[in-house]
Amino acid sequence: MEPRISVVTLGVADLDRSYRFYKDGLGLPTKMKPDGGIVVFATTGTRLSLYSYQKLAEDIGIEAPEHAGPEIEFRGITLAHTVRNKNDVQRLLHAAERAGGKIVKQAQDVFWGGHGGYFSDPDGHVWEVNYSDAFTFNPDGSLAIE
Repeated sequence: MEPRISVVTLGVADLDRSYRFYKDGLGLPTKMKPDGGIVVFATTGTRLSLYSYQKLAEDIGIEAPEHAGPEIEFRGITLAHTVRNKNDVQRLLHAAERAGGKIVKQAQDVFWGGHGGYFSDPDGHVWEVNYSDAFTFNPDGSLAIE
């Protein structure tokens, strides 16, 4: 397997709501509309996809609970967005909250020397927003990991 993650798909209860959260609230770019049944955002590197929670479970071949709601439930995974400026951590957390998400952990200095916080989207998917003086970025905007 090549060392690459191509797409992360989030199962969502309301595709229109999640589309507005990510497109209008967080400003992720896409030319797709939710009426097509799936939305893929043109993020740097890995793409972010939104798809119906129930249809995603069907595609996998598993049964999903009838109710998939906004409860924050730790699923053993977080998504992360690294920012270029320490003040952008707080700015992005508040943007997520204004768009209908919830701040799970306020921005603060963290044990590994950086600064970060967490928010959840309208379906409870948890995102970390972080910053560190030690982080550098590739020309395309992706995080440089040596």
